[in-house]
Amino acid sequence: MTRTDTAHDPERATLDKAAGENFPVAPFFLPRAWRTDLMAVYGFARLVDDIGDGDLAPGGADARLLGVPAGEAGDRLVLLDAFEADLRRVFDGTPGHPLLRRLQPTVRRHRLTPEPFLGLIAANRQDQLVTRYETYDDLLAYCELSANPVGRLVLAVTGTSTPERVRRSDAVCTALQIVEHLQDVAEDLGRDRVYLPAEDMKRFHVQEADLAEPTAGASVRALVAYEAERARGLLNEGAPLVGSVHGRLRLLLAGFVAGGRAAIGAIAAADYDVLPGPPKPGKVQLLREVGVTLRGEG
Repeated sequence: MTRTDTAHDPERATLDKAAGENFPVAPFFLPRAWRTDLMAVYGFARLVDDIGDGDLAPGGADARLLGVPAGEAGDRLVLLDAFEADLRRVFDGTPGHPLLRRLQPTVRRHRLTPEPFLGLIAANRQDQLVTRYETYDDLLAYCELSANPVGRLVLAVTGTSTPERVRRSDAVCTALQIVEHLQDVAEDLGRDRVYLPAEDMKRFHVQEADLAEPTAGASVRALVAYEAERARGLLNEGAPLVGSVHGRLRLLLAGFVAGGRAAIGAIAAADYDVLPGPPKPGKVQLLREVGVTLRGEG
C-alpha cells in the first residue's frame, strides 16, 4: 500500500505499524480469535500514541473521523479529548473511528473495562504537559499509565488475569517502556522530552546538552547502563509470569520478556551509546533470549 493509500485508510496505516514494534503484537502461532482481539487492542494503543506524538497519517483523516474541525486538527490535546469521547462510545454507543469500531466486539467479548484504555490516553495527555521526570518513582508512575495497561489487556483478552500475574506483567511492561526510552533518547530529546530521571542525570553528571551530542560520552554511557540494569531487574521480577501460563500464551509472554532482554543486550553491545540511533537486537539474539526465558534460566 502506498503512502497515498494509507492516508485514505488511517485504520490500515495504523495497524501496519505492528510489524515495526519491539515486541510481537499478534504472532501467527496464536489462535485466530486471540490475534483478532490483540490487533484490536494494538490498533487503539498505537493510534493514541500516534496522536500524542503527532505521528498521525497525513491528510487529517483521523481528526475528521473523531469530529475534530480542521482548524484544531493539529492540537494534540483536542484530539486526545475527542478520542476519549469516542472511546466511551465503545462502551455505550457506536464509535466513529474504525479502529474503535474494531475494538468494540473485543471489549464486549471479554467484558473489558474502560480503565486500561483511559490510562493510555492519560499517559499521552501527560506527554503534552510533562516533558521531564525528577525521580525514578515519577517515571514509574508514568509507566503505570503508559505501559502497564497493555499487559493487563493481554491477560484480560486471554482470560488469564490474576492479581499475581498482573503484578508480574506490570514489572515486564514497565521494563519494556524504560528500555524503549533508553533506545530513543535522541529521538525523545528531539520532541523536547527526557525520560531519564533528573536525579539520576545529576548523580552521573549528565547535562541535557550531553544528550544532544552525536555520540555518548562516558557519563551518558554510565547513566544508560545504570537504567538498563534497573530495567533488567524488572524483567527478572516479571519473568515468572511466563511459567505461570501454558501453551501458546507462554510463548507470547516469553517473547515480551525476551524482547526486552535482547534489547538490553543490544544496548550493552553498543557500549551503551544510544545517541547515534536505537540499538536493535538481531533475530538470533532474540531467539536465544526466548529459549533462555522459556527454560526459566533468566
